[in-house]
Formats: sequence, C-alpha cells, structure tokens
Amino acid sequence: MSDRYAQLATTTPGRFLIKRLGLPNPAPLRRYRPGARAVTGPVLLGSAAGGRLVEPVRKLLAGIGIDVRGEPGAEPVADGRLGAIVFDASGIADSTQLNALHQFFNPTLRSLAHNGRVVVLGTAPEDCAEPRQATAQRALEGFVRSVCKELRGGSTGALVYVAPGVEDAVESTLRFLLSPKSAYVSAQVIRVGDVTVESPADWEHPLQGKVALVTGASRGIGEAIAEVLARDGAHVVCLDVPAQGTDLAKVANRIGGSTLQLDITADDAPAKIATHLRERHDGVDIVVHNAGITRDKKLVNMKPELWDLVLDVNLSAQERIDDALLSYGVLGAGGRIVSVSSISGIAGNAGQANYATSKAGVIGMVQSMAPVLAKKEITINAVAPGFIETAMTAAMPLGTREAGRRMNSLAQGGLPVDVAETIAWFANPTSGGVTGNVVRVCGQSLLGA
Repeated sequence: MSDRYAQLATTTPGRFLIKRLGLPNPAPLRRYRPGARAVTGPVLLGSAAGGRLVEPVRKLLAGIGIDVRGEPGAEPVADGRLGAIVFDASGIADSTQLNALHQFFNPTLRSLAHNGRVVVLGTAPEDCAEPRQATAQRALEGFVRSVCKELRGGSTGALVYVAPGVEDAVESTLRFLLSPKSAYVSAQVIRVGDVTVESPADWEHPLQGKVALVTGASRGIGEAIAEVLARDGAHVVCLDVPAQGTDLAKVANRIGGSTLQLDITADDAPAKIATHLRERHDGVDIVVHNAGITRDKKLVNMKPELWDLVLDVNLSAQERIDDALLSYGVLGAGGRIVSVSSISGIAGNAGQANYATSKAGVIGMVQSMAPVLAKKEITINAVAPGFIETAMTAAMPLGTREAGRRMNSLAQGGLPVDVAETIAWFANPTSGGVTGNVVRVCGQSLLGA
C-alpha cells in the first residue's frame, strides 16, 4: 500500500504545509541498487586521542575506493557535502574526555548530505579494563541515539563496539552501515567480537556457493529475504506451509532457488528439514527463521490454543529446527543463524502478549545461544522489525497505520527489503565477529530501547 503522506511530502505544496505546521517530514530514502556507489560523497574520519580504530578504518575505506577526509591530510570538508561521518571514540577513557564528541561533531554535522551516515566506533563496556573507561564508553550510546534523532534528510547513524584485537574485522559491518542497505536501520548498537575473518572473493556476491534456508518465504518479508540472499549469490531453499505452495514456487522459480513445503510445527518437521538439506544440498550455510504468525487478543480473552500456537510457530519450532540441524551435522563451522524478532518483543504491545512473549524469547535465544554456538564457529543474530509496509500492515485501521509510520525518526514505514538487507549482512561470511546482536530495523522507533 502506498504512503500518500510521504508522497505529498515530496511536492512543493506538501513541503510548505509540513514545514508550516511542524508535521513529520519523511524524506525519500536511498536504497541499494547493484552497481551503485556505496557512499555518495566523501567520508570524514576523525578520532579522539588514543583511538585504536582510526588507522585500520582509514586503510579499509581507502581500499574500497572511498574518498576519506580528515587528519592526516586535507581539510575535513574541502568541498561538497559529506556522505558519512565516522568517529573513533575508542580512545576515550574517562568522562572528562567525552567533550571530544562535541569538538568533532559540532562543526561538521551540518555538512552531512541527505541520506548520509554517522558511525561512532568504541569499545564495549564489558571489554574495558577500567571502570571509568567503561563508564565513558557506555555514555556513547546516549550520544548516538540523541544525534540520530537530530539527523534530517533520511540520514541515519549507529554505534559499533569493536573488541580489542579485532580492528580488522569491521569491514562487513562498515560496508553495511555506510551503504543504502542500512536505509531503515538507525541508532543501533552493534558489537563486533573476537574472530578471524576472510574477505569474500566478490563483495557484490558474497554468498556465492552458499546454501540458505528461509522459512515463511512465500510472501512479504520472507520473499524479500529470499530475493536478497539469492541476489548475493546463495541458493535459497524456500520453505512454507503446503497451503502457500503456489506462491512459494513462484518465488523460488524467480530467484533460481528450490522449495520445501511443510509445517514447521509438525513433530517430524525438524528431521525432515535436516534430511532434505543434507541429501539435496550437502548441508546448509545460512538459516533464516522468518516464519511467524499473530493471533491477537487481550490476555483475558485469549484461548489457550491461541497462546500455544503463536509460541510454537514463532519460538519453539526455531529451537527444535536448530537442534536438529546441529545434531545431524547439517549446519557446521561458518554457519549463520538469523531469527526475525520484533520491536513488540522489546516494548510489548497491548493485545499481543503471546506474540511479544515469543519475539522476546527469540531475543533470549540469540543472546543465550551465541556463546554456545561460537565454540562451533557459528553465529546467531536477530532482526527486530518495526513498522514494515506489508499486506498485514496495509490491513490495519488508518489511525493505527499512520501512527506506526510516523512514530520513528524517519517518519515513515520501512520496506521488506530493509529487513532482508540487514539479514544479508548477518549472513555475510565476513560477519563472523557479529554474533549475539539484536538489531532493530525500525527507523529508530519511539517504542522500545
């Protein structure tokens, strides 16, 4: 369903009214197109004193053909507008040094172009050697979340905590955050942990030779996930219930994938999935748990079967499938598991106690399983979508739909491809240090953390 308000905002009369009345102003978002430049302007790179990431990042950005400005070198903003601003705050070891943020961003933030990016790099508080350093590094979260609410013109930002010793493991994360692939991801805190990574032979097709399983792939977000993973080179096994078989086949045929029709809650489903992947594809590299349902009722009116069904589809089935893939040896070292949660699992929602419980459980599964799977060199992460333009949101009452669209810093709904691009970043073979993360794809929704 089209967003008529957002369309109005692109017209001259619409811009006048929005500015005059102080209404939300949804700027057009630049999304990824194959072959397009990742960053439309130069990147300003700066650092607090003692930053350990600035030089590895400078080398990385220059190596992928980005015009890097800042010391050492030319004037920070010599001409034009900045495509991105990147600041290494890892050297901030005391709260009295946090003024480095103001000194760097105060004179430069106005130079950020529309659809620009702000990335702050730091050290996770739990990785800090001293309490005062941990205090200062935790303060970066408040800074980044606030700055992202001040950005205009479709610009977004993020905070990336990089573990000591893995300064060279941030390439996939920076490529994602600086590019249009992160158009609807803002104010997120991402952790990159200790890992040895190798860059793919082709960054345009980083999943070449990989096999991906996507559940709930016949439409909506699942369809977009399948399309993006296939675009990046993976063979996608599209899974959905038999009732969606026709639509599922259309998706698989269009992307050159294959299908698997079954109900993931069936007792024999985990074994069937594992056997199929082992016999037909010699295993699987990427597992995306997208299948999910809603059965909304206020708790006092909810029948037990509605509670049980939502929890089984959205959470318990994922656990059983993962157990089977691991026990059958189908998912091995280098594997990626990505689950679709929801901001409802973070903030809760009236009438969705069952759904929010299941999606919060997904977050718990990711956080608890990450250290377990790390021993097997497997990552597990989750995306938590906010308001995404799908057939389900199009059926919402007008007031609810408009509130969902406007109650975020970008003042608009996201698209299924925004969720898919985030999942593709998690799935990238160079994202081995990114595990245990829950990234909201919500345009910095006012709901949740």
